[in-house]
Amino acid sequence: MTMGRAALFQMTAGIDPAANAAALVGAIGAASMGGASMLFTPEMSGLIDRDRKRAAPHIVAEEDNPVLAAVRAAAADAGIWVALGSLAVARADGRWANRSFVIDGAGSIAARYDKIHMFDVDLATGESWRESAAYAPGEEVVTVQTPLGRLGLAVCYDLRFPALFEALGRARCDMIAIPAAFTVPTGQAHWHVMQRARAIEASAYVVAAAQVGQHADGRVTYGHSLVVDPWGDVLLDMKGSEAGLGFAEIDSARIAEVRGQLPSLANRRPVPGVTPA
Repeated sequence: MTMGRAALFQMTAGIDPAANAAALVGAIGAASMGGASMLFTPEMSGLIDRDRKRAAPHIVAEEDNPVLAAVRAAAADAGIWVALGSLAVARADGRWANRSFVIDGAGSIAARYDKIHMFDVDLATGESWRESAAYAPGEEVVTVQTPLGRLGLAVCYDLRFPALFEALGRARCDMIAIPAAFTVPTGQAHWHVMQRARAIEASAYVVAAAQVGQHADGRVTYGHSLVVDPWGDVLLDMKGSEAGLGFAEIDSARIAEVRGQLPSLANRRPVPGVTPA
């Protein structure tokens, strides 16, 4: 049985990738100094800009992305793993991807995950979002072994689609990362209850680093970065108003304890008429 410390960087990313990169590098150093073996960052850590014409010059192939390069170098300098929530990157076919990266303590990319579910909604508040107008959805479920255990990857709106978490549960993930840039109305209604539900379903820790506050492009995000344990207990709930760093302990004994009491993963059976994800 092992225990390790996770750090979460709740940030207010803006339209300047260089400024966002500097904030990420600072958080990596602070997380390492705080004893964390892994740092988790939010969705769109490198750039948040709803003006796609203005954002386009900054959305480049991953090998040319300066934010990714800065994070990889800082991870290597600090000797810490980083679950980089996501970056907007250009694909070879000209579409964009909302892509998560897991970077190891030597600065190498250990895993990539492209967000599967596109945020195409019209909220009662008047907010309207069409992620699929620019971004191509991913097609693969991704897990990776880390110093804190096996990590499953999801991004923001993925939270609402149980089939993905069914697949991550079958992969026996110890943790699931759900980085986000949640709107305030959806966050107030659904953020906490859905994160807790996903942890309970998978009998795994959920680590959800979030964007927070007023962004330079005009949007406002909910914050409340969370760590939820496999029983559904909230171990960390950061404020909905401030950027900063938070810490939580990840204990593999707790995973074994919960799975021993409620072996829902072991008891799971095919549902007649339902095709597994």
